[in-house]
Amino acid sequence: MPNRTTRIRRPARSLAGLCSLCLAAWPAAGLAQSDPVAGSATPPSVTAAPLGQPNVGGAGLLTARMTGLPGTMWLGSDPARLRELIAAARPAVPALRDLLHTLMLAEADPPAQGEAGVAHLGARLDWLIRLGAVEEALALTEIAGYDDPILFARWADLNLLLGETDKPCDAMRVRPSLSNDIALRIYCTARGGDWERAALLLGSARTLGTLPPRDVDLLERFLDGELAQERTGLIPPVRPTPLEFRLFEAMGEPLPTAPLPLAFSVLDLGGDNGWRAQIEAAERLARVGALPANRLLGLYTLREPAASGGIWDRIAALQDFEDALTRGAANAVSVALPKVWAQMASAGLLVPFSDLFAERLATLGLSGRAGRMAQRSAFLSPQYEALSATLADEGPEVRFLTAIARGQLPPDAGTVTLPHAEAVAAGFSGAEMPQVLREQLAQGRLGEVILRAVALFFSGAEGNSRDLTDALVTLRSLGLEDVARRAALQVMLLDAERARR
Repeated sequence: MPNRTTRIRRPARSLAGLCSLCLAAWPAAGLAQSDPVAGSATPPSVTAAPLGQPNVGGAGLLTARMTGLPGTMWLGSDPARLRELIAAARPAVPALRDLLHTLMLAEADPPAQGEAGVAHLGARLDWLIRLGAVEEALALTEIAGYDDPILFARWADLNLLLGETDKPCDAMRVRPSLSNDIALRIYCTARGGDWERAALLLGSARTLGTLPPRDVDLLERFLDGELAQERTGLIPPVRPTPLEFRLFEAMGEPLPTAPLPLAFSVLDLGGDNGWRAQIEAAERLARVGALPANRLLGLYTLREPAASGGIWDRIAALQDFEDALTRGAANAVSVALPKVWAQMASAGLLVPFSDLFAERLATLGLSGRAGRMAQRSAFLSPQYEALSATLADEGPEVRFLTAIARGQLPPDAGTVTLPHAEAVAAGFSGAEMPQVLREQLAQGRLGEVILRAVALFFSGAEGNSRDLTDALVTLRSLGLEDVARRAALQVMLLDAERARR
């Protein structure tokens, strides 16, 4: 079992600094500037709620003082549109992923009270779960409470995922109205020792057609071990629910977590399935910022590689590099750095790597190929601005990146070969935020404007230069200067590394 201690990352520099890695295709980049004007001059509707009613939809793990985000950031937006934007949010670079992570954990009033407010919290929880932030999502549900069926369903899933199967069953036993999930009720009834009643419930569900045939088959095998042996093997679902995962486990057919949604990766962090599975799960989570870089390093250095090839070569390269760095042997680091850099780049882990080692690399005065990698690591690290002041002026690329790191208009973008250089330079030229987003901001829709800026950035990273410029200008106009700089540096450097492979 993974460590259940909730890890809440401290937002870097309040609202002025957050960050981490790339995720793939986004089907909804067109949402970035849709719904540009109000549909009418009618004042927005106001939802009334009884005094003293808990603000469930506004629950968060991070206060406004911790994040710098106002507690009113969602209030001017349409609840349905916000849920659509949150569901579509796929940040192009780690800096924007960390910004969204903070946004989802922030304590702020929902856009509406009642069911719409609870649904807003549900959308935030779904984003966190999709990212693999399972423990934080669980902590958020426990703060908000799970009296509402929408929240209970997520709370139950999270507990089932983490192996705390008694908790949802005990809650349903005390308050059956918490859930209408008949499959969960059958499972909990059986776990409570009443197998006959569980079989009766399943028989009724089969007769009434209230469960899909596949679920009926799976639960029949769970309730009757002999039946499970008699029937042919059941093909595992591609995206199992946590309950399905536990049912397969109970039947002695545990599902491997590697091909499953990211949230299941947390189950391998404890090491019960071996060091390789532990490392692979840690890499998947670190790749999206759901695991601290220093914990990944701890797992990499836990023991000697067991073989060669694939992940073992990456572990060996990292261990050799860290050993050279610890000894302060610049020549050995110059040899080891290109090897580990290539391994980290292929695994999509350059940002966590830079988080760990950029400061120490900057002190070694490396030159040549290793020196260029150390420079890029400095720009990818959280200390990018301070480290840029220590770098020697060795050409147009360093000068260009240093200007971005300091929030200045860079020299002629035509002198560098970095991807997106011209669009990034335009974003630091003093241009104004797009009028559409200015109008939305004036309507009190700050959270929505941030989500739309993230959408614009994704479109820009895919090749729409104007959208990338608009995204950077918007982030800077909102006071998210650190986010804008890190995102700009990351989109150029990470895309440059991808182009080399």
